[in-house]
Amino acid sequence: MSYTDLQPGDFEEAVARKLPPRGAAWTRLLGSVFQGFWQVIADTFAAGQADRLGRSLQPVTAETWTRQFTVDAMGAALMISEFARRHIARQATWGRIIGLTSGGDIGFPEEVSYGAAKAAQENYTMSAAIELAPFGITANMVHPPVTDTGWVTDAVREHVAASPRLIHIATPSEVAEVIAYLASDAAALITANVITLR
Repeated sequence: MSYTDLQPGDFEEAVARKLPPRGAAWTRLLGSVFQGFWQVIADTFAAGQADRLGRSLQPVTAETWTRQFTVDAMGAALMISEFARRHIARQATWGRIIGLTSGGDIGFPEEVSYGAAKAAQENYTMSAAIELAPFGITANMVHPPVTDTGWVTDAVREHVAASPRLIHIATPSEVAEVIAYLASDAAALITANVITLR
C-alpha cells in the first residue's frame, strides 16, 4: 500500500492492517482539520489578569466555551462515534481509541474551558472503552507531562524543576512511544484508563 497520497478507503485499509497512514496527503488532511480551530484559549473566571506565560486572560464567554468545546469535546465525540460506526459495520474485531488530555482533578486554572473540554473528552473515551469492548476496541487517554514542542522556556523549565508533580519535560517522541504501545497488540488488556506520564 502506498502512503504518498490518500484515496477513498485508504484510511480504513490502514486501520484494518494496523498501519498508520502517513505521507504528504495525510499531513495536509490533518493540517486542514486543525488550521484555524486548534488553539488553547486562556479563559478564566478571574479575567483581566495575565497568566504564568504572560497571556492576557479572557473571561469565560459563550464564544470561548463554544470554540474550545467544539474541538476538544464535540470533535472527539464525533470521531469516536464515526470510528465505532465503521468498525461495527465492517465487523472488525480489533481497534484502538487513544486521546490526549491535560488538567486534572482540580481542573485547569487559567484555561478553564480547555480543561473542562478535556474532562468531557475523557468521559467520552471511558464510556467508549466500556461500550465498545465487545467489538475488540480499547480506549484510553494519555496525560503527557510538559512536552517541549518548541514553547518551553527557561521559566517553564524552572517551574517544572520546582514542582513535585511535574517531574520531566518530555519530547514529542517520548509521548509518541507510549501512544504507539497503546495502539499495539501488546496493550490489549489496557483500556478505560487515563495514563499519566510524569
